[in-house]
Amino acid sequence: MNQSIALILFLFLSLSALSQNKKSKYFQFDITAAIRGNPDAAIVNQYTQKKGSWLIPDGLGTKIGYGIQYKEWIGLGIHTGINWEWKDQLVVAPVFANFKLSPKVGEDTRITLQLGYGKALAIGRGSLMGDYKKVSLGIQTIDDIIIFIELNHYSFPINNQKDSGNISLGISLLTF
Repeated sequence: MNQSIALILFLFLSLSALSQNKKSKYFQFDITAAIRGNPDAAIVNQYTQKKGSWLIPDGLGTKIGYGIQYKEWIGLGIHTGINWEWKDQLVVAPVFANFKLSPKVGEDTRITLQLGYGKALAIGRGSLMGDYKKVSLGIQTIDDIIIFIELNHYSFPINNQKDSGNISLGISLLTF
């Protein structure tokens, strides 16, 4: 664990030394909606005679972060937030380092990959705490809005499972 903290600190200091332009710092705000597979998707509704949807909502989340970046395509930040999962009746507060890659793929478009690693605390569950991992893939527009899909993983036992997590769809606003 100490090696990963040292690596994150080294990357953060390296990026801060490299970023000299006005847009070197960023602020990010995310809103997400967790989804899961519908176990009743194959059942036909007796009134509409249609099957259920394959995916159903399973929670809400929000994250906020601050970081530094180099030429708007590589960044490193510290983020926190809250995720609420309905099925597992779980509220999680992660604190994590966020690594962001945003290469240009068009005149006004970027593909954004974000990787996060840190700690997560289950609120209202005693001292339940564990590692937090996040992977996010999205499309960033000229207006600095990102539409993304995200995978979250919490490494603490909950509801007779050794770990937990979710898949979310979200939107993010970046300011520089």
